[in-house]
Amino acid sequence: MRRVEVLPYNPVWQERFREESGHIRHVLSKNITEIHHIDSTSIPNIWAKPIIDIMVEVVEIHEVDQQQSSMEALNYEALGEYGIAGRRYFRKHNQEGIRTHHVHMFQVGSGQIERHLAFRDYMIAHPKDAQAYSDLKQELARAHPTDIEAYMDGKHEFITTMDKRAAQWRKDHSTTIL
Repeated sequence: MRRVEVLPYNPVWQERFREESGHIRHVLSKNITEIHHIDSTSIPNIWAKPIIDIMVEVVEIHEVDQQQSSMEALNYEALGEYGIAGRRYFRKHNQEGIRTHHVHMFQVGSGQIERHLAFRDYMIAHPKDAQAYSDLKQELARAHPTDIEAYMDGKHEFITTMDKRAAQWRKDHSTTIL
């Protein structure tokens, strides 16, 4: 079983994102349109599992399948869609076997891109909700230190609620350029 560990926010996470996204951009350059730091390590001042989540927007998702060996050369394990249609998911572990990175690739226009970015941006703009999320993760990690499934299940309702708020917030705050 994987240990559930959440740590206080660490600004080093931003540097790890920048470094790793540079490697990914180098090997998949022609297919990439944008690379984003997402999920808890991208939200300042909240506790998180110290795993850097990277979302890559690509021109053609099926081309990622042909570029899989390039990701494997960066020590990523390819897991295909891994439960989300249209995604290509990769994960990386360090030499001690500890997971360090998740990469989620979606084709430009996927609703998953907007959902992830809305959640991140909403949490940054709403520190009280971000703190509630941080507190929940700490509580769940203490309650389920060796049960990642229980930890994830415990966050599900909160994330669903925040996803709805974030989508509405994004809609209310979007601007149209005429």
